Amino acid sequence: MSVRYSVVVPVYNEEAVAQECYVRLTKVMASLRDAYELIFVDDGSRDQTNAIISNICRQDSHVRLVSFSRNFGHQAAISAGMDLSSGQAVIIIDADLQDPPEVIIEMVKKWKEGYDVVYGQREKRKGESVFKKATAKLFYRFLSAQTDVDIPVDTGDFRLIDRKVCDVLSSLTEKNRYVRGLVSFAGFRQTGVRYVRDERFAGETKYPLKKMMNFAVDATTSFSKKPLKLAGYVGLFLSMASFVYLFITIYLKLFTQTTVSGWASILCVSLFFNGVVLIMLGIIGEYIGRIYDEVKNRPLYIIKEKTGFQPRKDELKNGETNQ
Repeated sequence: MSVRYSVVVPVYNEEAVAQECYVRLTKVMASLRDAYELIFVDDGSRDQTNAIISNICRQDSHVRLVSFSRNFGHQAAISAGMDLSSGQAVIIIDADLQDPPEVIIEMVKKWKEGYDVVYGQREKRKGESVFKKATAKLFYRFLSAQTDVDIPVDTGDFRLIDRKVCDVLSSLTEKNRYVRGLVSFAGFRQTGVRYVRDERFAGETKYPLKKMMNFAVDATTSFSKKPLKLAGYVGLFLSMASFVYLFITIYLKLFTQTTVSGWASILCVSLFFNGVVLIMLGIIGEYIGRIYDEVKNRPLYIIKEKTGFQPRKDELKNGETNQ
């Protein structure tokens, strides 16, 4: 029987929530009364996550498990799940149950109405600090202002995408992936479903401040060239200001009794300009680093083991490595 729905669930050290995630997803998908599969992608977990899901695979033929050789990152795990999915509609959801699986039913309704992408849009976030909420809100609006692609605000990776959209995303080969941005880039008919984001069911967040900052950089550099343009504009402005200051200094020296003396002011100006130059070089370096990643053309992820899948012809040809 062909699969109608594929649910992709990236997991990393989620032993405390894996079983409950499976139970709730199974209840929701069974209620749709269509063939489905649950694809858990283990992104190099170091706890018992892999063992728990492997045991579930042996008990339920709907469940698949993809195990990475190491931690390749959340976006790579999502990409692997999409590449290996076979459903007419592919649903992406995290295992922590902050995004309620029950919202999938509303997404499916929108999909049946003819929408190719149905994204979850958070109207409220429970169990998160004021700082996390404020920075998330600021990030989404900053990214929206920076990019030419219309990326909906207050949305994560929780979404349903049609098979044709999934195939387009799988054909994209870039390494520093921002999946929700790529979905918007692909276009097609899109709509949102508003919902309240719950507290994490158990365990700890896999996105601390450092990872969130790296994620923000990936998102910005993947879909915007404005930081590079800003570097040019700032450099031009500071160069003009420097020339003006130079002429003022020469004028004061030649035509007035005022002399420019002391090292403090010179040092302050020098440090300021040097700091700005280093910031601009850092921005340019981020883009060059991403070019370097693309040129190396290494796999986006490496699969160590798969459980619950039927062998496919392309796997016999390409082995267990996928880009």
